[in-house]
Amino acid sequence: MLSNTDAMPFARLMTAKGQREQKKDRDLLYTAEQKKRRDETIWTQVQGVLAPLQFFVFLISTYLVIRYLNTGEGYQIATISVIAKTSILLLIMITGAIWEKVVFGQYLLAPSFFWEDVVSFFVIFLHIVYVLALWINLISEQQLMLLALFAYAAYFVNATQFLIKLRAARMQSAWEDAYVQ
Repeated sequence: MLSNTDAMPFARLMTAKGQREQKKDRDLLYTAEQKKRRDETIWTQVQGVLAPLQFFVFLISTYLVIRYLNTGEGYQIATISVIAKTSILLLIMITGAIWEKVVFGQYLLAPSFFWEDVVSFFVIFLHIVYVLALWINLISEQQLMLLALFAYAAYFVNATQFLIKLRAARMQSAWEDAYVQ
């Protein structure tokens, strides 16, 4: 008869509470140690400079590519802008990998940024395809510019992912400042 009754009804609640706390810890973008490393590393500042620079180059390049597609003028400057965007993209990916190593202990695909890194790989792939197609004269100028726009659409998705993570990190910090201390 005792086997059918719950002799310790609160034990289950404590277990459920513990599970909720573990889930909450998993859902945090950074642990306390990771946040400390993030705040202390120079690579956070490097990313903070490169990300807006890359976005600025993206906006200018997008304008130049669309202008070329609409008017047929400015192919050379549009091409240079895509190569500049690709160069900054590769630089931010390399420095971002170093940042992830310092903060999370692995160069890429840290759980907190897994999907952002996966989409980044796709974006880099598209940019490299553009450069290779340009280099070996594989497709027409218009097709190259359309490929650039496709790569830029993927980049825009990726940039949006990172902005969402930045907002989550700020909200986590605000929550910790308000309730944890």
